[in-house]
Amino acid sequence: MSTTPPIRPTSRSEYVRSALQRFGGAMTAREDRFFLLLAVLIGIFAGLSVVCFRMAIEWVRLLLLGSAESPSALRLLIVPCLAGVAVAFLVKRIFPGVRGSGVNQTKTAVYISDGEIPFDTVYGKFICSALAIGAGHSLGPEDPSLQIGAGIASLIGRKLRLSRENLRLIAPVGAAAGLAAAFNAPISAVIFVIEEVVGRWSSGILGAVVLSAVSSAVVMRAFLASEPLFRIPQFRLEHPAELIAYAVLGVAGGLFSLVFVKILASLRTWLKTWPEWTQYLQPGAAGLLLGVIGLWLPQVLGAGYEVMDQSMHGRYVWQFLALLAIAKVVATSLSFSSGTPGGMFAPTLFIGAMVGGAVGGLERHFFPALSGTTGAYALVGMGTLFAGFLRAPMTSVFMVLEVSGNYSIILPVMISNTIAYLISLKYQPLPIFDLLSRQDGLELPSLEEEREEESLHVEDAMRPFGAAPLRAEKTVEQVRGEIEASPQEWLLIYDRTRGWLLARKEDLLQKAAHAQDGEHLGDLVRQNYLPVVYADNSIDLPLRKLGDYPFLPVVHRAHPERLIGIVSREDVLRAYAKSNAGPSIPAPS
Repeated sequence: MSTTPPIRPTSRSEYVRSALQRFGGAMTAREDRFFLLLAVLIGIFAGLSVVCFRMAIEWVRLLLLGSAESPSALRLLIVPCLAGVAVAFLVKRIFPGVRGSGVNQTKTAVYISDGEIPFDTVYGKFICSALAIGAGHSLGPEDPSLQIGAGIASLIGRKLRLSRENLRLIAPVGAAAGLAAAFNAPISAVIFVIEEVVGRWSSGILGAVVLSAVSSAVVMRAFLASEPLFRIPQFRLEHPAELIAYAVLGVAGGLFSLVFVKILASLRTWLKTWPEWTQYLQPGAAGLLLGVIGLWLPQVLGAGYEVMDQSMHGRYVWQFLALLAIAKVVATSLSFSSGTPGGMFAPTLFIGAMVGGAVGGLERHFFPALSGTTGAYALVGMGTLFAGFLRAPMTSVFMVLEVSGNYSIILPVMISNTIAYLISLKYQPLPIFDLLSRQDGLELPSLEEEREEESLHVEDAMRPFGAAPLRAEKTVEQVRGEIEASPQEWLLIYDRTRGWLLARKEDLLQKAAHAQDGEHLGDLVRQNYLPVVYADNSIDLPLRKLGDYPFLPVVHRAHPERLIGIVSREDVLRAYAKSNAGPSIPAPS
């Protein structure tokens, strides 16, 4: 009897694929145990990819624009324009998934595509963004790095055949790794991904995100640099009254972020009304306009990290910094609205640094006694505009600390960022990323709306019980009168051993009629422990605990025997209806 020999892989790629599938099959049953190890591997691969991405951007810049601080007029007019045309062709014909910054595309993968990001999006984003940024388009590498990391993680997850739930979680893990390597700021990357992409803090996802961000940052620092992104003179707050100057910067940053959002969103909406064939020309036209701006202000081209660093060391006067901030808003709006792939992080930091330096210079012009340097104001301005424009308040604070390595500036940063965030929150209903997703016809969950939405608690739904609770240690004869006089159909009983119990009045009276002398009330109730809730619990908790019970007791946290009220399904629905100004639901009698 002959046996069929096993089929062997015919090529190296098939061998690797079969090995991955065998490993994935063994790992599927234990993927939770290996998820943290997988996060480290994702961080390493994402870190290497971002290192190559940053080097590709620099290589393209040197090749197309040269090494001079101010390229020739011919290059400024031709290079961004032709690069825009090339990028438009690649986006429309070959890589349609790379349009945009990368943040919303990652959120789309998490919430719509079950964590799946096609791998052609990864190398498409790599090529198109490197070409656009290197050629001078006013965009940054951070957001594309986030999407590249997420795409790498998605590919690894699919090859290992992870479950759908873990495949959704693994994309944010890669996103944090990509952003950490691009920013050299692992803490900020973790907070941003949790704050804006995942939207919840849980031990499983937090541990994986932290490990991936740290491992990618280590890889990046091994190849490029371990120093902070910017170096500023040591900050020292001479007098607490100087915080008022940073509060003024917060107001200016909040107003400037509103202007930036309005210009960007309006221009993008207008360009979307043009015929579809114009999308082949829009990036090229935007590149031509960028070249014209660059003839007088070449500092606004590209990501602009060198200019940011120079502004922190007092190279430019405040009037010129204000001009650069305005020009960068125009340049970034042109680049991004035209559909050119690239990120918003670096332009936001650039504009914030220029606004901060300009406001600081203007304040010191009228109040020479202020001790803050231009570098301090520029650094605080970066976080201020980040908080106002991108609406990531926690990330904005830690980002400034990480990119500067200067913790002493924490108070001005917190004050200025908070003011800018509150101004933006009041006058701009939607955060920029949610606004862009809705322009694209996507209803992604707004994590800020969930964060800022007024939540309901049990205390908003509970009502008085209407009768005193019974004590289980009392005898039947002692409580018979209370049972008979109670107007409630259901009675609450507190047992010091078993906790709260619930019994129907009619059943208690029947059992009490046959009770023996001296028998305790608790002996008549065979029910197990009744779930309880607290006044500060979320209003949805009673719905999960009620089961077949008509209501649950709301008790005091420090004194569990003290009844505060009761809550039922009808009470919860009535509270929701009241909060939404819907039709009222009458309370049960």
